[in-house]
Amino acid sequence: MHERAGTTALPEDLIDVDQVLSAYYDRTPDVDDPAQQVVFGTSGHRGSSLDGAFNEAHIVATTAAIVEYRRSQRIDGPLYIGRDTHALSEPAWRTAVEVLAAAGVEVRVDARDSFTPTPAVSHAILRANGAGTTGGVRTEGPGRADGIVVTPSHNPPRDGGFKYNPPHGGPAGSDATSVIAARANEILRTGWEKVERVPFERAVAAETTRRNDYLTAYVDDLANVLDLDAIRDAGVRIGADPLGGASVEYWAAVGERHGLDLTVVNPEVDPRWSFMTLDWDGKIRMDCSSPSAMASLRRTMEGDGGAAPYDIATGNDADSDRHGIVTPDGGLMNPNHYLAVAIDYLFRHRKDWPASAAIGKTLVSSALIDRVAAGLGRTLIEVPVGFKYFVPGLIDGSVGFGGEESAGASFLRTDGTVWTTDKDGILLALLASEILAVTGKSPSRLHGELVERYGASAYARIDAAATKAQKTKLGKLQPSDVAATDLAGEPITDRLVDAPGNGEAIGGLKVTTENAWFAARPSGTEDVYKIYAESFRGEEHLAQVQAEAKQVVDAALGE
Repeated sequence: MHERAGTTALPEDLIDVDQVLSAYYDRTPDVDDPAQQVVFGTSGHRGSSLDGAFNEAHIVATTAAIVEYRRSQRIDGPLYIGRDTHALSEPAWRTAVEVLAAAGVEVRVDARDSFTPTPAVSHAILRANGAGTTGGVRTEGPGRADGIVVTPSHNPPRDGGFKYNPPHGGPAGSDATSVIAARANEILRTGWEKVERVPFERAVAAETTRRNDYLTAYVDDLANVLDLDAIRDAGVRIGADPLGGASVEYWAAVGERHGLDLTVVNPEVDPRWSFMTLDWDGKIRMDCSSPSAMASLRRTMEGDGGAAPYDIATGNDADSDRHGIVTPDGGLMNPNHYLAVAIDYLFRHRKDWPASAAIGKTLVSSALIDRVAAGLGRTLIEVPVGFKYFVPGLIDGSVGFGGEESAGASFLRTDGTVWTTDKDGILLALLASEILAVTGKSPSRLHGELVERYGASAYARIDAAATKAQKTKLGKLQPSDVAATDLAGEPITDRLVDAPGNGEAIGGLKVTTENAWFAARPSGTEDVYKIYAESFRGEEHLAQVQAEAKQVVDAALGE
């Protein structure tokens, strides 16, 4: 933990915006350096212009590759494009529009020339493809829409990000991103300057470029996925902190459009994020699930020793696909705790959802969710890390709720049809107010009741050093590579290298016992592997699980 974690950023912590923007245009990446190539992770390509990892060349090449991919898949409908508030997002958005216009792609830009949250882009794609109609979502055939979101999510201010959402509206799978990344890197090598572009002023004025009111379409439609009447009638006082992100104008519109007692706690947008409190490692990071990054909102809810100014306070990251929930009686909720509460509430109160609708979770999410699912009598679908795995189930209604341990989730409309297939932090934040309005209890209190029913758990993630070769081997382990029969005093009940919910490789290992589990996955950016662990026998037992997890993994790796 950094000594200044949770304190407001100082001038020396802030980026030089002009330097970041100049590097975007002036620096040419070294295509022989893997760190400067186009690489799509679970949420698109990310990097900084200062490192030669997110520059004009990358965006020209990646957009051109997306144009080619669209044609190969016969996607010929409009492309919905949005951006967040990072300094690099606007120039990358402009570059993409220039390439798309030159290629004759129908582009839908924001009607307000402003920011667009990730869930609003997903919502627009799905609506364009038939969501909410009797025909359902069209994922095949002519006229299908897709999208691009220019965002590095919660990453520090120096970073940029670029992600592609195909016609299903969610994050692109590796079948698409591997093709796009490979072609983008080929274009970088053969001459990205040769890619045809249209000057921005002409590009936005082109017949193929049209304005789309993302905000109104999304905000108006919220009444079909949440009980906003209950929130308004109960007079729930909401404090929404956009953390300087793309949801800033959306929150104000939500309050006005639906008559809610809603205050935008901080409407400031600053690409340096000078108002943020530093994260655990001393960096500015808009992680709304981090107690350090959310320190300012947490202090606001403490009310200077008096009553809290809001019944529910919420935070979002820069592109609004994550949520943070702060309550007067519990402070900032652990993401796993809130996911469990949300699931228990929704499946008890959404009477029009299919009786067979399942609960989706990533395999590193809390086992409390498993126990809640069993208590509800609902099927649990456990998938690898990545929201893309929930997309098919959300589209056809077979998954009512999909959630990740990193505070990202979405769920069905009240009629059981798809809402978004990307994470929706605005939706989950508003759900906290609905829960309070309908039950009369805060999500924190409801989590306490779940603990009384199913047991309390201790959950944490730590890192362990690993070489590149070790990380590669970890990603290819088999159950037979684990010789251990016990973990922290309990018999091992399962050794998983594939997710039980869909049979997809998890890129690592998960080991379970009756009251504990751990999962080990290699980091994609650092020389470490991540150990996620949980115990229903307390903190001391968790520490034992973590220690033995490292021994189990090291033995499997032959160390």
